[in-house]
Amino acid sequence: MAELDSTESLNGGGMLRTAKDLFAGAAGGITQVLLGQPFDIVKVRLQTTNQYSSALDCAAKILRNEGPLAFYKGTLTPLIGIGACVSVQFGAFHEARRRFEELNAKRSPKHDPGLSYTQYYLAGAFAGVTNSVLSTPIEHVRIRLQTQPHGAQRLYSGPIDCIRKLSTHEGVLRGLYRGEVVTIFREAQAYGVWFLTFEYLMNQDAKRNNIKREEISSVKIATYGGLAGEALWLASYPFDVIKSKMQSDGFGAQQKFIGMVDCFRKTWRTEGFGGFWRGLGPTLLRAMPVSAGTFATVELVMRALG
Repeated sequence: MAELDSTESLNGGGMLRTAKDLFAGAAGGITQVLLGQPFDIVKVRLQTTNQYSSALDCAAKILRNEGPLAFYKGTLTPLIGIGACVSVQFGAFHEARRRFEELNAKRSPKHDPGLSYTQYYLAGAFAGVTNSVLSTPIEHVRIRLQTQPHGAQRLYSGPIDCIRKLSTHEGVLRGLYRGEVVTIFREAQAYGVWFLTFEYLMNQDAKRNNIKREEISSVKIATYGGLAGEALWLASYPFDVIKSKMQSDGFGAQQKFIGMVDCFRKTWRTEGFGGFWRGLGPTLLRAMPVSAGTFATVELVMRALG
């Protein structure tokens, strides 16, 4: 387990460490979007409509009807926003980790201040909740752009137009931030499991091979990151389905769900247990390379920054 960084005891060391965490997270976020966007649009289409028989059918119809660039619909918003989100995730996680290490050091000065796995989960959950402030509007805009009709029937000309129209419908909180509560639940569970899984695998490798964390190869980092991505979605996917349904729902008389609980209830009644797992296949296919690339990028940047 990681020990307290000696440089953080110096004035400004903590701020420098946080700045490095944020920069490394931003780099990981950009990698995440570029690798994952084609998978994400297939996932969202499967979650929000029944017009496709499978992920392959969905991908084929998008390619045939909308062209190859359609797989990157709504990319500008997440490219900017997800970079910020992942930056916040890693910044918040490492800040929470350091606070737990300080607490552990005070409780047991003679012992390793490293985190327990419960603390890793809580630090990840904190990162997820912090991130939800950014991720809710960013993902809402992305989903609206990904699910809008193609061609002349399109509802939004771009992300700025989408933000303006969503805010106009019901205000910023009820419009742009629709689905915030279920997003908080999803983010806490997802990133608690994400960081816990990655740290567990990294710690076990270092312990098993009697090496320092910095000596673990990039291939292994990517592998452990990819496995963490699979665990993230398996642990939180039903929340993501509900979030997508709510954020693609209509307004006014066309609105089908009055809230998170109502959406859960109606999904169960109309689609059964399987309704909470629609689109899981492409999501898991996406999770491995995206999460692997994110953790590998962040670790390499952190090592380069020192």
